[in-house]
Amino acid sequence: MSDPMSYTRRTTSGAAAPDPRRWWALSVLAAAQLMIILDASIVNIALPSAQKDLAISNADRQWVVTAYTLAFGALLLLGGRIADYTGRKRTFMIGLLGFAGASAIGGLAPNQELLFAARGLQGAFAALLAPASLSLVTVTFTEPKERAKAFGVFGALAGAGAAIGLIVGGVLTEYASWRWCLGVNVPVALIVFAAAIPLVHESKAPGDTRYDVPGVLLATGGLFSLVYGFTEAARAKNPDDPHSTAVLGWTAPSTLTFLVVAVVLLVAFVVWEHRGRNPMLPLRVVLDRNRGGSYLTFLLVGAGLFAMFLFLTYYFQVNLHWSPLKAGFAFLPFSGGIILTAGVVAQLLPRVGPKALMVPGLVLAVVGMLMLTRIDAGTAYWSHVLPAEILMSIGLAGVFIPASSTSLIGVGHHDAGVASAVLNTAQQVGGSLGTALLNTLFAGAVTSYLSDNVRSPADAARLTPSAFIHGYHVAFFWGAVLLAGALLVSAIAINAHKEDIPAADAEPAPA
Repeated sequence: MSDPMSYTRRTTSGAAAPDPRRWWALSVLAAAQLMIILDASIVNIALPSAQKDLAISNADRQWVVTAYTLAFGALLLLGGRIADYTGRKRTFMIGLLGFAGASAIGGLAPNQELLFAARGLQGAFAALLAPASLSLVTVTFTEPKERAKAFGVFGALAGAGAAIGLIVGGVLTEYASWRWCLGVNVPVALIVFAAAIPLVHESKAPGDTRYDVPGVLLATGGLFSLVYGFTEAARAKNPDDPHSTAVLGWTAPSTLTFLVVAVVLLVAFVVWEHRGRNPMLPLRVVLDRNRGGSYLTFLLVGAGLFAMFLFLTYYFQVNLHWSPLKAGFAFLPFSGGIILTAGVVAQLLPRVGPKALMVPGLVLAVVGMLMLTRIDAGTAYWSHVLPAEILMSIGLAGVFIPASSTSLIGVGHHDAGVASAVLNTAQQVGGSLGTALLNTLFAGAVTSYLSDNVRSPADAARLTPSAFIHGYHVAFFWGAVLLAGALLVSAIAINAHKEDIPAADAEPAPA
């Protein structure tokens, strides 16, 4: 019987022959991966227009981002298991159709509630698509050198995809509508679906096929409650009074209720995963010093980084009155810096080890984020924003590659896929929590500024741009604090040497 983990054919001598259409299959899988990556950045540029069109409050606007990243991150490990057990191609195809449908709903949404729900649904189907496509690459390319090339394509997409998304988002928002930033996924997903039918082959994982449903419910419920608690703190006390600047705050009963529920559910998740027979997240994977430090570093970096994109987008479009397209191009130096620096970091990693790259890299990232606290309505992009973007891009390239490697140190073959998936989960969950928390701090800073300075309705209109600038400064400061936390974690937890780094051709099978 043929090996279900391989898309190979048998030659007359009985040896396995590679699928002759494997590179065409890779193009299909890569297109789906690019669509997922684009969707995280393309909406950032469209967010100011969507907020204005649907009358979304400053406290609630973060749900356009966090609904997607939260569902994606919380369900990613489950999505990997579903792909393994029910069939990777089947899961891939279902994910494509579901993603297209959710995108269509979001693009046509007449109100914020339906838009948030559609974004969450997109994230859920992305949690099926991403691990299914990675697993399909793993089983399609069985020769180590070819597999390394195939994963190199995915790595390049991860770097270039965000930049492409910013430009595409700017073009669609400026010349069509913000709705097309979601609607464009529909034809793309359908084309990829049609191409995948003849090119991609089915495979399943043998062995135990039980799902950890209680773990999924506890983790998702806990994370949702935590994000909602952050949002409640920034919600207006009197939403019907346009001149009221009072917010519920951190001590409001509704805020505290959601935060307490979050803590209870997340503690219950840890207890369940420790005692469960088939845990979604085996604690042995995250309790290792280097692996746990890598995951926590990614979570904190994701928290600061996602928020940086959000607030710079508003600074460009609301305060500087730039077009969406110009705002998209303004982020290119950041994406380009990561892509260019990543090659240098990959060469240095086996020579100097991970810690020697991560610690200086995070120092640069912290300095770059703090530089953004100096921007105002009269500062020039070239003297303030550009240097900050370049510093952060160089620094974070020195974090992503080493942390990805240390996250796999000492992991057993059985846990290799889970260990790889947890890294992506940590970044997505970090992005969700960071965006929600920093948006709440931003909203609180804005209302506090207006409360202290507004004496009449005319003052409110005149001082709102300055209040936003003050809010950005607060958000960027706390973003720097999150990056400093990642610096502290990497300095203390990461003790791996260059000899411990997994070989480049030892790619694990994703969960």
